[in-house]
Amino acid sequence: MDRLAPRGRMIVAGAGSSPIEVSPMHLLFGSRGIEGTLTGSAIDNEDTLAFSVLHRIKPMIETVPLEKAAEGYQRMMSNKARFRIVIVMDQ
Repeated sequence: MDRLAPRGRMIVAGAGSSPIEVSPMHLLFGSRGIEGTLTGSAIDNEDTLAFSVLHRIKPMIETVPLEKAAEGYQRMMSNKARFRIVIVMDQ
């Protein structure tokens, strides 16, 4: 928090299992703040996609046919999925 500019905001995207420890002094002096978001705003998503296209960044995914969706879900929940699991209809 002490690295944020005055009136700066730390945005927490998603959630982890560890709590965030912050000194109240960092919040009070400098009017800094913490905000949370699950996915970001629509504009954030558009900016991210535009950046990805501009720099030719592609996602790393693991596809699972619809018939094996339950297996893909179990891979994800057991942390065995290497990348994002994507269910596909025509595979």
